[in-house]
Amino acid sequence: MAKSSNPEGKTGVRIVVAGDRGTGKSSLIVTAAAETFPTNVPRLLPPTRLPEDFYPDRVPITIIDTSSNPEDRGKLAEELKRADAVVLTYACDQPETLNRLSTFWLPELRQLEVKVPVIVVGCKLDLRDDQQQVSLEQVMSPIMQQFREIETCIECSAYKHIQIPEVFYYAQKAVLHPTGPLFDQETQTLKPRCVRALKRIFILCDHDRDGALSDAELNNFQVKCFNAPLQPSEIVGVKRVVQDKLVEGVNERGLTLTGFLFLHALFIEKGRLETTWTVLRKFGYNNDIKLSDDLIPYSSFKRAPDQSVELTNEAIEFLKGVYELFDSDLDNNLRPIEVEDVFSTAPENPWNDAPYKDAAEKTALGGLSLDAFLSEWALMTLLDPARSLENLIYIGYPGDSSSAIRITRRRRLDRKKQQSERNVFQCFVFGPANAGKSALMNSFLGRPYLDSYSPTADEQYAVNVVELPGF
Repeated sequence: MAKSSNPEGKTGVRIVVAGDRGTGKSSLIVTAAAETFPTNVPRLLPPTRLPEDFYPDRVPITIIDTSSNPEDRGKLAEELKRADAVVLTYACDQPETLNRLSTFWLPELRQLEVKVPVIVVGCKLDLRDDQQQVSLEQVMSPIMQQFREIETCIECSAYKHIQIPEVFYYAQKAVLHPTGPLFDQETQTLKPRCVRALKRIFILCDHDRDGALSDAELNNFQVKCFNAPLQPSEIVGVKRVVQDKLVEGVNERGLTLTGFLFLHALFIEKGRLETTWTVLRKFGYNNDIKLSDDLIPYSSFKRAPDQSVELTNEAIEFLKGVYELFDSDLDNNLRPIEVEDVFSTAPENPWNDAPYKDAAEKTALGGLSLDAFLSEWALMTLLDPARSLENLIYIGYPGDSSSAIRITRRRRLDRKKQQSERNVFQCFVFGPANAGKSALMNSFLGRPYLDSYSPTADEQYAVNVVELPGF
């Protein structure tokens, strides 16, 4: 279904090869680069570069050979910390080198805080005793359970040219199309942030908003992501694969969100991570499954110290529409579960943490009124306009992102004209301990006065709508 895509900005992949002495590190590297087994291998190779057309992703690879001598530990640590991926070698004819992976090498990577994909490679496959034939899965399964950073395992022979190019292909693939952000290996499910991103993509592609991707919408999605249309027979095939495993994955209108998520889980389980990554990157996501920085116009937020940032009328009208859509029972009370649903297409709910968590007035039912909902957005725009704009995009703001915010006029001009065009005002509350600062802020949010005194340790915010007579 997919061609590989070179993630934007990735100009090269640095792969460090490490392992015990005599496990075949240098022979592996030379054979991969020269496509011939070396008769004389130097003790330590200089950095070796594979050209960009070596693999389909067209990203050049630099392979770093390392010494396992104790006196070279400092240099080894330095190289490992600069790696995009680590290839750890053992010799198939020396079982003790395999044991050393879990007793030394993998703990060493953790101690150095090297948090990159690890490819475990059994070299010298041609020398293994045929009488001790054990499957790679049997050997590696306990180690992979203990060390989740291992992306994959492979056995090879430089001498007989068995699976040499595959070693560095898997290492490059693990960097360009990593498993970690997408899939939880323990539960065998898509990770929450991946689900949220795919849900947003599904909604963006569901142009008629009927909760399913029709054949035409599915084809448009395929063209956008992979620059190639789907044949009618292919669309039928895709839907049949889903329906055979998941009845609710397809309905009379087309592929449902459940089916769309199932397809991606299937791609990942089959090792086709590049398919899901291509989709995510086409819609602007980076390796953290967040929108890339270049999609947020940070230059729009440049302002003088006496200026602030507010939502425009267009953004406020959009948010009113969002509120009405998610306030399903139309009771002017957006329950906590409905607020979570609003942000279900964002990486997480930004209001779950301070300073937003308890900053707005709650209804008697513990939810947010429309005024409280808009107040939270006003506070986020004032304090962190980039995050506010980012979340507007996540929840489906349709206009140009720069039309969602505005920079207020400078205060000195307001003072000169003796009027303000601001809609959001920031007021600081100062005073000694136990003077009633928190009580004042709580009363602004309609909270009852408490007789017991509890000192405030952190900065607190309270945001609400104030009715102005005559407006």
